[in-house]
Amino acid sequence: MDMRLELVPLPSSDVERSKAFYIGRVGFVLDHDIEPGNGMRIVQLTPPGSACSIVIGGGISSPDAAPVLGLHLVVDDVEVARRTLVDNGVDVSDVNDMGGGVRYAFFTDPDGNSWALQQISR
Repeated sequence: MDMRLELVPLPSSDVERSKAFYIGRVGFVLDHDIEPGNGMRIVQLTPPGSACSIVIGGGISSPDAAPVLGLHLVVDDVEVARRTLVDNGVDVSDVNDMGGGVRYAFFTDPDGNSWALQQISR
């Protein structure tokens, strides 16, 4: 039996601000921005090269829901990924070398959802 993680809902207190952050600063692709009714809005965004997307919007989660922590974006070169995000105005930590070829840099979105850029050299 296959099980594929393909969509992660994230809390967002301001959908337009979150959408602008993920598209304009982080470089995610907008897949859908629809309003099916009953006050619901679905904004689905996907990181370049990923099979898993995020979803933000109205009626998806409680506006005061706790942030999602520790999401990982796996990259080939954490230094390049970090520099790209910094150049786009994202506050990203310095690169941390964890040893064994594992390196990380960290950032959060405007709602406190936290992300790790992860590079594993084999």
